[in-house]
Amino acid sequence: MLKKAYRGILWLIAGLFTLSILMVLLYRFVPVPVTPLMIIRYAEQRKEDGKAAIYHHWVPLEAIAGSLKKAVIASEDQRFFEHRGFDLEQIQKARQENKTRRRPRGASTISQQTAKNVFLWPRSSWFRKGLEAYFTFLIELFWSKERILEVYLNSIEMGKGIYGAEAVARRYFNTSAFRLTKTQATLIAATLPNPLRLSSRNPSAYVLRRRQEILRQMDLITFPAHLDR
Repeated sequence: MLKKAYRGILWLIAGLFTLSILMVLLYRFVPVPVTPLMIIRYAEQRKEDGKAAIYHHWVPLEAIAGSLKKAVIASEDQRFFEHRGFDLEQIQKARQENKTRRRPRGASTISQQTAKNVFLWPRSSWFRKGLEAYFTFLIELFWSKERILEVYLNSIEMGKGIYGAEAVARRYFNTSAFRLTKTQATLIAATLPNPLRLSSRNPSAYVLRRRQEILRQMDLITFPAHLDR
């Protein structure tokens, strides 16, 4: 019995391992239709007020304004095109700063956030962090940086029930992701630490201050030319 159980566990692990690789390979080419976060948030909204919606419209990377691509990189992961999924420099800085900070500062890269958003759940734990590292390794191995950024910008939460650049552009600014202005793009990027509390449509003083810092960083960073396409 123990031998059968052990064999069954091994088959289960092998199956999950194979499935994870197949999913990563599939999403290298196919738009991500829905993520675990979308489903979880939908269920939370239904439980809270009986109403829920998911606004999500996939568009290719070329159909997203260059200013938004640059703004999120300046805001979330300035070494995105340099690292291989984990920014060891920022991790070390965060560790040092967190010794004196009241609120710990994270050092998640865009790759890590994409892995979490697409394949995992939002609640943090050591187990989830381990899976996040695993999926980050896989997408860095099988996807290009452009594909990671494309999936990120189409899947990230940008408001209540709003996921991705096209959805937030339509819902909040009555435009498309391609036609977002620099002002609108930086406001969106400024809300990403907590898009359920912070609004790009009705920005608080904090969001406006953060937007100014993102604009400053955008002027300091040299971006790849293809981000404008």
